[in-house]
Amino acid sequence: MSKHTPESVGEAASARQEQAKKRSLQALNEHSEPVLNAAMATQVAFHKPCAVIPVYNHEHALPTVVEALHAAGLPCVLVDDASSPACAAVMDQLVTQPDTHLVRLAVNQGKGGAVMAGLREAARLGFSHALQVDADGQHDLSDLPHFINASQAEPQALICGYPQYDESVPKGRLYARYLTHVWVWINTLSLSIRDSMCGFRVYPLPATLTLIDTVNIGKRMDFDTEILVRLAWRNQPMHWLPTKVHYPLDGLSHFRLWHDNALISKMHAKLFFGMLLRAPQILWRRWCA
Repeated sequence: MSKHTPESVGEAASARQEQAKKRSLQALNEHSEPVLNAAMATQVAFHKPCAVIPVYNHEHALPTVVEALHAAGLPCVLVDDASSPACAAVMDQLVTQPDTHLVRLAVNQGKGGAVMAGLREAARLGFSHALQVDADGQHDLSDLPHFINASQAEPQALICGYPQYDESVPKGRLYARYLTHVWVWINTLSLSIRDSMCGFRVYPLPATLTLIDTVNIGKRMDFDTEILVRLAWRNQPMHWLPTKVHYPLDGLSHFRLWHDNALISKMHAKLFFGMLLRAPQILWRRWCA
């Protein structure tokens, strides 16, 4: 009969506790976020980026944006979000250029709906990553090499821009962003998301499509913030880079002050209750990290 010293009993108990802790974390992840493991398992090993541009009546600025993206070597997926005939005609002309693709939506979906349609089309065309960029020219495309290089260095990471504004930014929209910043920090239990409203970012398509194909995400001006919060809940790696932003080449904004602010407020409330349900998992994952 073997004898167990107090030291060996203590060591065995500690080992069992450590194993139980690991099993608990594994079970929690498998139960609450099964799609996370599936997304990470299907991450592509190669890096083949394109640009996705949601378009709604930006026919004057769009050719300049496409030209800059092509000059940087990026194929473009244009998403016509039920634009006017004049804007549609400009896109018809642009799509005759090499490495330019067009998705047409019969009914206006909003910015988020157009971006999601473009991301799905990018994946169908065989691209691994997609740079989301606005059609109005507000994003400074001289920053493109930094974003693409960062994505190539960390292919599983979402490369996000945080804006550096010039004097063209409307002060009301600038100050209002800080309210969203606070809600995002609350809803992720973290300060890691530097700016959730800047739409200049490079998505790894497998993880992103896993999310948008399984969760009902806002299709309008609530999209940019909601998708970042939900990806953060899934422990998606993110890398942040500064990017210059100016408003805009054609002077056209589709932000509807009362309607979109109400939509964003509703989104924050929905995410808050989602955070409450996920808080034990989020905190447990950080404790075990």
